[in-house]
Amino acid sequence: MPKLSVPGLWLLAVCLSAFACTGNAGPPSRFLSIATGGTGGVYYPYGGGIAKVLNESLPGVRATAEVTAASVDNLKLIRDHKADIAFVLADTLADAVAGRGAFAGAPAPAASLAVLYANYTHIVTTARAGIASVGDLRGKVVSTGSPGSGTEVIALRTLKAAGVEPDRDLRRQGLGVTESADALKDGKIDAFFWSGGLPSPALQDLSHTSGVTLVLVPSGRLVAALQREHGPLYFLLEIPQSAYPGVAEAVPVVGVANVLVVNRAMDEQLAYDITRVLFEKQADLAAIHPEARKLSLPTAITGSPAAFHPGALRFYKEKGY
Repeated sequence: MPKLSVPGLWLLAVCLSAFACTGNAGPPSRFLSIATGGTGGVYYPYGGGIAKVLNESLPGVRATAEVTAASVDNLKLIRDHKADIAFVLADTLADAVAGRGAFAGAPAPAASLAVLYANYTHIVTTARAGIASVGDLRGKVVSTGSPGSGTEVIALRTLKAAGVEPDRDLRRQGLGVTESADALKDGKIDAFFWSGGLPSPALQDLSHTSGVTLVLVPSGRLVAALQREHGPLYFLLEIPQSAYPGVAEAVPVVGVANVLVVNRAMDEQLAYDITRVLFEKQADLAAIHPEARKLSLPTAITGSPAAFHPGALRFYKEKGY
């Protein structure tokens, strides 16, 4: 038997070590990117929670939550196979699967896993701005959300439903929720739109700022006009008095569902397992953000404008739905 040189012995050791590592560690890791939103909203902490429970529950899966501009960009990431799981608003999802709006000529092959919770359309201002209705935004400096976000989509539609032309009747800024809250606090804008769950961290921080009296502008009366134009994607919600310090009474606003989606090409077993873990680890998710408490079997399958992934359907059928 020929003798191995020192380099040969070193190479053999490396090969044996690599074999041992791969041979005993089970299946190779599957990396999953979860497209969320900005750090000042609900998507990011919720997405971080999902990454945590997937990593703990699915052998070989390594998931991470990514900061993004939210719904529009998230669906483009799903379409282009640059993200595996995404949080999206139902109205943006409807445009994506139909190939209209920001997705004209390039629809996204998105499939739903679950309808998670509802977003509240926050129109945020301060007492000193003197804004009491959507119409009062005329002539004001207003952030309609970061470009590529679901907030921007719903902000522009809400303004038009109120007879306000976004690019003519107001001085429009395109800021994310954290940047919008900072700009409002500094007097650089008069109001901003934010579509998010309750409570949204950036608004919590703003409401605790000394010298700032938070005001939420009602938009609920515009639901009927939005439904006439866009169908039942929008519905009436109330931001309760207890949501943020300083909010004196419940505020009727436009609501829209949040949906967790994947690409239709995702492996059926993986989609099944992700959906299963959402429900099995719901208590863990709710400990990270309270919006996860709203996940339920009846509501998870209601209100998505995109077809459900076969893996998710298999899970719901096993549960009797």
